[in-house]
Amino acid sequence: MFAYLLVLIGVASRYLVAGHLPLLNFTAVTGSLLYFGARRSWREMLGPVAILIASDFALTTYVYHYQFHWQAYVTTWAWYAAVILLGQILLHAKTNFVRGASAAILGPTSFFIVSNYGVWAGNLFTYPHTFAGLIACYAAAIPFYRNDLLCTSIVLGVTLGVPALMRRTNLIPAHESIQAK
Repeated sequence: MFAYLLVLIGVASRYLVAGHLPLLNFTAVTGSLLYFGARRSWREMLGPVAILIASDFALTTYVYHYQFHWQAYVTTWAWYAAVILLGQILLHAKTNFVRGASAAILGPTSFFIVSNYGVWAGNLFTYPHTFAGLIACYAAAIPFYRNDLLCTSIVLGVTLGVPALMRRTNLIPAHESIQAK
């Protein structure tokens, strides 16, 4: 149940930072999706993906007051499912520091690559369709990437690291951790 709650916290964090420029992409979305993949079955991924799709629509139309074009979001929606699968692959069977750190790096990095290529290719902004335009698009997104990387590391550090540390120091038995399905 905690995995579902964490996804809702991730969605809520998108609304908390909406319009606050210094908090560019400092949301718990990537970390919550990785954790969901680590702790829940891949068959359950439709719920979080549907919630995030609805959140994309609401943010675009009601918070940012733009027209909603679903075609502009297809790659992002595919990424939501892919990052849950990444959490499943890296963290479901065995969770350790290296796997957790890999997920914390690969999740935000994959979003950075996929989403910014989509922005450049879809001509959502004024980046020319040249190699220099692609580089300019990625360069402009570095603050978003940095914040996503930091927030994902915090979310995974707390949700995966704290229970492991508590088990290691014998503060809680292994079967009482948050990892229970």
